[in-house]
Amino acid sequence: MTRSNVNPREAAEERVNELLGAEPERAGELRPLTQQPAARIERATGTQAAANVLLAVLGVLVVCYFAKLILITLLIAVLFAFMLEPAVGLFERFRMPRALATGIVMLIIAFLLYLGGYYIYAKTMEFVEQLPAYSQKVHKIVDRYREKAQKLEQTTQNVNPAPAPDKNTVKVTQETNWTDYITNSLGTVTEGILAISFIPFLVFFMLTWQEHVRAATVMLFRMENRNTAYVTLGRISKMIKAFMLGNLFIGVFLSIVTTIVFYTIGLPNAFVLGFLSGFLSLIPYLGVVFAMVPPLLAAFGQETAPEILVIVLTILGLHLFAINVLYPKVLGRRLQLNPLVVTIALLFWGWLWGAWGLILAIPITAAMKIVFDHIEALQPYGAWMGE
Repeated sequence: MTRSNVNPREAAEERVNELLGAEPERAGELRPLTQQPAARIERATGTQAAANVLLAVLGVLVVCYFAKLILITLLIAVLFAFMLEPAVGLFERFRMPRALATGIVMLIIAFLLYLGGYYIYAKTMEFVEQLPAYSQKVHKIVDRYREKAQKLEQTTQNVNPAPAPDKNTVKVTQETNWTDYITNSLGTVTEGILAISFIPFLVFFMLTWQEHVRAATVMLFRMENRNTAYVTLGRISKMIKAFMLGNLFIGVFLSIVTTIVFYTIGLPNAFVLGFLSGFLSLIPYLGVVFAMVPPLLAAFGQETAPEILVIVLTILGLHLFAINVLYPKVLGRRLQLNPLVVTIALLFWGWLWGAWGLILAIPITAAMKIVFDHIEALQPYGAWMGE
């Protein structure tokens, strides 16, 4: 073919194909306009998957926020069910039906709670009767600090005198609507009481229908995923048992040591106060504050400054010992969560659910890690949460 017979357009297309390393098109073949590289398709698929995960997480958070009363009630019932499971198993060894064994255990727990509540009520009324004797010393301490505060305020005013008030200024004071406040408070208390009333029934049915619920839950998954679901549920069950038993052991240890110290310094009702202080100290972060309130209230009017200092140092020292030594040794290895994840979980669930979120944060996070470890796409997140 001579140069005069070559179509200039075809020559230009062949030159472009040679520069791009592409094969020339065959005659009559059309090149698709929507052709995309495989890498771009994979990138789009990954972006869509990440967006779906983000939307799912946001959906779960919305449900957790608006249904927190129901979810908290269910989770507390689950913790109680796992805590009572060994007792139910003990009665089953005597060839009792599981429903009968569960009913007996529930009645025993209710009786013990009644005795404990009656004893605490009696001691509380005794403390209330002694309040006039305590109030005198409390007033003296408050008056002493009030005088110091007034002297400090007068000194500050002498150094920086306040400007004279403008006579033409009108002060507007907003009145507090106590009716709305009391109504909202009563509504919250009523919802809490209603939720608490469901816990015994939930615990009973969780214990009697345990095997059925577990088997039915596994059947919700596809055949190839049922074994993984069964193993995951088993690990979550062991984790919750380890969490409850570990907290029980730590609470008993703290209660015994605290009771011995309170009894040694002559604190009234040392056994009750030691028990309350020991188990209140189990609450993450805020536990050390809650644990100090009962013994310090009992110490006013009877103890001197050295004994009060002993109470504060004992509770603070035991709390730090439990957080830094007992929790890592007893719970850390079984839950397999690193301290950063635990702190973030406490911060997040405390913000979302308040005080109950602080109590439930660790078992929820540990259960999430177990689920992540058994899903291939989420295993990197489970590894990041681990030690």
